[in-house]
Amino acid sequence: MAKLKLRGKDLIKIGYPQGKAIGIAIEVMLRHYKRENKEKVIQRLRTLLKDPEKYREDAVLGKIAEALISPVKTEAQKLNTHRVPYRIFGEEEISDEAKHQLFTALKLPVAKGGALMPDGHSGYGLPIGGVLATENAVIPYGVGVDIGCRMCLSMYDIPPSYLEGQKDKFINILKEHTRFGGKEVHARPNDHEVFEHDAFKSIPTVKQLKSKAYRQLGSSGGGNHFVEFGTVEITDETNEFGLPKGVYLGVLSHGGSRGLGANIARHYTRLAMKHTPLPKEAKHLAWLDLNTHDGMEYWIAMNLAGDYASACHDDIHKRISRAMGSRPLAKVENHHNFAWKELIDGRELIVHRKGATPAQENVLGIIPGSMTAPGYIVRGKGNRDSLFSASHGAGRALSRTKAKQSVTKSELKKVLKDHGVSLLGGGLDEAPMAYKDIGKVMAGQTELVEVVGMFKPKIVRMDKG
Repeated sequence: MAKLKLRGKDLIKIGYPQGKAIGIAIEVMLRHYKRENKEKVIQRLRTLLKDPEKYREDAVLGKIAEALISPVKTEAQKLNTHRVPYRIFGEEEISDEAKHQLFTALKLPVAKGGALMPDGHSGYGLPIGGVLATENAVIPYGVGVDIGCRMCLSMYDIPPSYLEGQKDKFINILKEHTRFGGKEVHARPNDHEVFEHDAFKSIPTVKQLKSKAYRQLGSSGGGNHFVEFGTVEITDETNEFGLPKGVYLGVLSHGGSRGLGANIARHYTRLAMKHTPLPKEAKHLAWLDLNTHDGMEYWIAMNLAGDYASACHDDIHKRISRAMGSRPLAKVENHHNFAWKELIDGRELIVHRKGATPAQENVLGIIPGSMTAPGYIVRGKGNRDSLFSASHGAGRALSRTKAKQSVTKSELKKVLKDHGVSLLGGGLDEAPMAYKDIGKVMAGQTELVEVVGMFKPKIVRMDKG
């Protein structure tokens, strides 16, 4: 069948008002009905025009209905001349570039408050470690490309000494039961209830990504994503796990929503930049109004990506647990690269945490160091000044390019040997020297979290391993 050809005059002929609705209608129909007969498409558009309210919630036609009922004006947005209230933690460890990125975000017309965590460094849109509260608006690049990226730690009743005495066994478990990067997937993906999510049926963009998401379930990305064995020391007598103080064997993973999240981020970022064009220095901070079709759709897709990231970790830990023949005693996990609806000073705001950990009062989280530095299990203190957030890791001290230029393979091998860490994969860009001192980062957020346990890596697997 020939590809659909649709022009503005075709829609004007059946009564569509001249304006933005025509362009939106053509874009939608060419995208979703490009192989359908033109007369059927025209009839579909004619029916929609008679009663657009009936189609407002339709996953495909809702965008056209919205343009007919309450057209959204696209106009260039200006930054405010003043910043909304903010707070920077551990400021002496943060580059000026990262601070300036936050300062730009604080001038957005939709911004209501912000914060920067002590692991902060520059990124796209919001800096990594940036937290921004907005009113009824979500910023795709304020969430990040790897939507719902998270940490997950499982603790086992297995002597930690086994990690040395049976090292080859644990190395083989990581080799056989973890997958990394863009090409590695499990030969037999497991099923998961996340694939029953309605968004896989109702949102066309997401629907197209389902098969890829299924293949990638239980895998991790490249870059700083990892799965590692290590020791977990519980230091708080009154911990939430009900475990005695002591040392346990642990599995810690860091990863996100894979191709599903990345494609959602790219698609809705393009839409946001069309809806709310901003000055050059702020263009990546374009937002979607949550009252619009695209805004509501992104919110649903973002939450699905978060659920999918959680499902990936769940699959990873189940595979490793089966291989070890042991069930975890306890588990801790938390998102970053996400946006939440939260009450701030009695008002519902959208809180973006791009590389920042939720730290509401008594909420548990994990803040990793590097492949040789300890990570920390923390309990949030509920600090309003940080918008109830903490750092999501140590944060980069060197860019990937600078790390590759300044760190040698022999230096990396020596550091790993000195710390008794075995590394599978991992490039020089992820060398411990590329990261800030986690001790200084933790010292910069004593107002935000208290430490209840510590994780020390022993066998690490990353991409290229």
